[in-house]
Amino acid sequence: MTTEVKTGLQVSGVARARSRFFDYIRQMSRDKSAILGMVIVGLFLLWALIQGIMEVLSGFFHDPRLGYALLPSNPFKIDFADELLPPSHSSLAMLFGTNALGESILSRMLYAMPRDAFVSLVIVLVAIVIGALLGITAGYRGGWVDTIIMRITDTFLSLPALVLVIAISIPLKASFSSVLIGLTIVWWPTYARFFRAQTLQVKARDYVESAKLYNVKPWALFFRYLFLNSVDPVIAYAALDFGNVILTYSTLAFLGIGITTPIPELGSMASNGLGYLPGDWWYSLFPGLAILIIVVGFVLVGDRFQDVINNRIEY
Repeated sequence: MTTEVKTGLQVSGVARARSRFFDYIRQMSRDKSAILGMVIVGLFLLWALIQGIMEVLSGFFHDPRLGYALLPSNPFKIDFADELLPPSHSSLAMLFGTNALGESILSRMLYAMPRDAFVSLVIVLVAIVIGALLGITAGYRGGWVDTIIMRITDTFLSLPALVLVIAISIPLKASFSSVLIGLTIVWWPTYARFFRAQTLQVKARDYVESAKLYNVKPWALFFRYLFLNSVDPVIAYAALDFGNVILTYSTLAFLGIGITTPIPELGSMASNGLGYLPGDWWYSLFPGLAILIIVVGFVLVGDRFQDVINNRIEY
């Protein structure tokens, strides 16, 4: 009997979570805006993965050519004879024009995208892990543990995220790693509150009580029965949050924080072109438009995901 109960409890955690996920995907595939969002996000992440691998290989083999082997042109090639050329269909490298140094704007945008994807994935995933550990602990244990964790969380939430990241990054020389540290520090509190709220509902369910009755190991109780049955709304929010991280990171780069010259970043590219408006409009327009499209893609996916979960979710 004990084995049967434990098997049933495992199904309620892992298998039910897997079943819900595929059910959500099927429902989202019927919505045109969700499909558009998934196409945008899918293409962005696919390119970021492929180009990111090429850039890693470039560093590993000490061959810069690998880093731009798939790009229309060398994103670091300076040619003042081609400075500020308008968009042209004469070649793919010239499709979005050139910047003040004669570098291809399209090539530099494509080279920059893996970094934006890396930042968003790392920050959101780390925030989910920290938020789950603290939020589920607070919701499940309650009492003084809950009070201390939530007061710390509220303190971070009361401060403007962008200002706090800048305050953390500047003393650390405003490097790329310092921006990652700053974003990580300010990004977890929202997830902690999400997980705490879900845990307060989930911990009273029958399968959680049964798990405690049959002395399920603490890690199994935490992951299979609390985390997996609390994570759905968090995933929906995270889909939106990927876009928020990219927007925040691009804003920091726009302000000149966290960028490493001459490595391109979409936000810094948009910032560099401001002084050339309105005449050389393409300099800022295309990097800014890329940020907008990527963020909108994540918003479409996250918004529809939230609708699907709220309409049919049953723990």
